Amino acid sequence: MEALTEAGHQVRGLDSLSPAVHNGKPSYLPNEWDLRVADVRDSAAVEDALDGMDAVCHLAAMVGLGVSLADLPLYADVNVTGTAVLLDAMGRRGVPRLVLSSSMVVYGEGAYECPLDGSVRPLPRAGADLEAGIFEPRCPLCGAALYWSTVGEGAVLDPRNAYATSKVAQEHLAANWARLTGGVAIGLRYHNVYGPRMPRDTPYSGVAAIFRSCLENAVPPLVFEDGGQRRDFVHVRDVARCNVLALAATGAPDAPVPAAGTLRAYNVASGTPHTVLEMASALAAEFGGGVEPKVTGDYRLGDVRHIVASPAAAARDLGFTAAISFAEGMAEFAKAPLRAPAALHPLPSPS
Repeated sequence: MEALTEAGHQVRGLDSLSPAVHNGKPSYLPNEWDLRVADVRDSAAVEDALDGMDAVCHLAAMVGLGVSLADLPLYADVNVTGTAVLLDAMGRRGVPRLVLSSSMVVYGEGAYECPLDGSVRPLPRAGADLEAGIFEPRCPLCGAALYWSTVGEGAVLDPRNAYATSKVAQEHLAANWARLTGGVAIGLRYHNVYGPRMPRDTPYSGVAAIFRSCLENAVPPLVFEDGGQRRDFVHVRDVARCNVLALAATGAPDAPVPAAGTLRAYNVASGTPHTVLEMASALAAEFGGGVEPKVTGDYRLGDVRHIVASPAAAARDLGFTAAISFAEGMAEFAKAPLRAPAALHPLPSPS
């Protein structure tokens, strides 16, 4: 809301203020801002919130990999049904522009090269390999070790957990909405977002926030596998700025973005990948206090090994390039206060 307001938009927010994430209305939101507290699955509340609006930035979602099978219905209900309810209400209210927050998880594993077979898509990693400490994906054709590459928006979608499946469904629903209404939609595939105001002590959060919560509690961050999983960590202020740029693009008749009736997706990433262990170590060093990350060798089925994006399309079409470096962002995030959720949950050890 801050970035959109600063860009000159009149903004109305709708948020369930889920206790797994919030402990009430965020204190940093000015009282004069229009924030409606309601669930995205509440059709009447959503349609009422859309009154007078000409565009939507849709960020409402249940996030994280999930901590048990019992989470599956919630991911499907909040993320898929909630998006369908929102899009239906947008159609009835005649709201023609959508910026959808999607995720890198829609790709499954990233892009890989085999020295013998060229570009390949690895199968999900076998439990026996993971148990044996073999974490790198194998070539599905010859079994050789693979080398990671950057994944572009044209890659085949291959969701490998419930959250990822729900984000693919959101993209498809948004495309359906665009075709049926003639609306314009942009999907922003966020990579690993981190930064100030993330929630503390909740498993439904990104790896950076979970590690930061561990440090806050003087608990070593537990790094799964060997810590060599490669990710792209992008600062939340860069992500907010990309939303502003994408919203502007949906309303610009000469912008090189989707025509009415279509959806186009963009990677939102820094373009400079780091391993999970590098992130944990940088965060711990900046936090101070003598707590170091611990590499466990443990794993989770459904996790992917490397997912590194090409942000070239967002730079070309939206004018977005990440401005906050990894070192600068981690130094800030290590000291930034976290929000305390109203309902505290045991922390898992993510990858």
